[in-house]
Amino acid sequence: LEGLALGSGINPRYGLIDPYWMALACVDEALRNVVAVGGDPRRTAILDNFCWGDPRQPDRMAGLVRASAGCYDAALAFGTPFVSGKDSLNNEYRDAHGERTPIPPTLLITALAHVPDVRRSATMDLKEAGNFVYIVGETRDELGGSHYNGQQRSVPKVDLARAPNIMAALHGAIAGGLVRACHDLSEGGLAVAAAEMAFAGALGLQLELASLPRPAGLDDDTTLLFSESATRFLVEVRPADAPPFEEALAGLPCARLGTASATPELVITGTAGEEIVRAPIAELKAAWQGTAVV
Repeated sequence: LEGLALGSGINPRYGLIDPYWMALACVDEALRNVVAVGGDPRRTAILDNFCWGDPRQPDRMAGLVRASAGCYDAALAFGTPFVSGKDSLNNEYRDAHGERTPIPPTLLITALAHVPDVRRSATMDLKEAGNFVYIVGETRDELGGSHYNGQQRSVPKVDLARAPNIMAALHGAIAGGLVRACHDLSEGGLAVAAAEMAFAGALGLQLELASLPRPAGLDDDTTLLFSESATRFLVEVRPADAPPFEEALAGLPCARLGTASATPELVITGTAGEEIVRAPIAELKAAWQGTAVV
């Protein structure tokens, strides 16, 4: 029973730092969205929507050129053709002093993917206590443009040599029925994705940051929790399916990070082995549903 998956990627915060990497991150996020639910990354088309300032201004045009280059490189690396797109330029205003102010350079990428069998599609909610939770993808020191600390300059950079292989391997595991739940990591990083999976399934989750695939020497718990590194997923797997799942992801950054729990709490142990988070999922959901000034 075939179907289609629709995903999108957008983060103008990245564009304020580097429009090239913003474009790559947006394509990566849109593809993560469709892959996480069972879409085939090798049968995916993408669309672009540019919202920008006045391209007659040199700095605006420079950013637009860099974003376009990012789209080009991403399309070639992932094998995902652009089939349509649009632009909305000249989005600027003059303040009371006559100064021109543009909107943040913004790119929305939409992905449309073929789902071979919707009966094997994955959803993000945790399904059963005792199941293993894996992280797929590497976490790096990339807080630039993030919800946690947007002022840093280390905007996430997509590894174009490895990202397509990660997505293809994960798609194979989902299509093979090895995945109970899957959620991509985006705004807020690991901490937010873990909380969302937990309260969506009304289950608890216990994680150990020491297991995270990461560069040597990166042991700062805050960075590991909130980094928004690209091409990452949290995946729930039955214990019986763990060996074939690990085989499907062999050679790629993937590690068992924790376990789903019947106790409705998110519990996270830091890299030094000490508990750094213990929060009822009801409180996390209330915070997630609340409002904040960004």
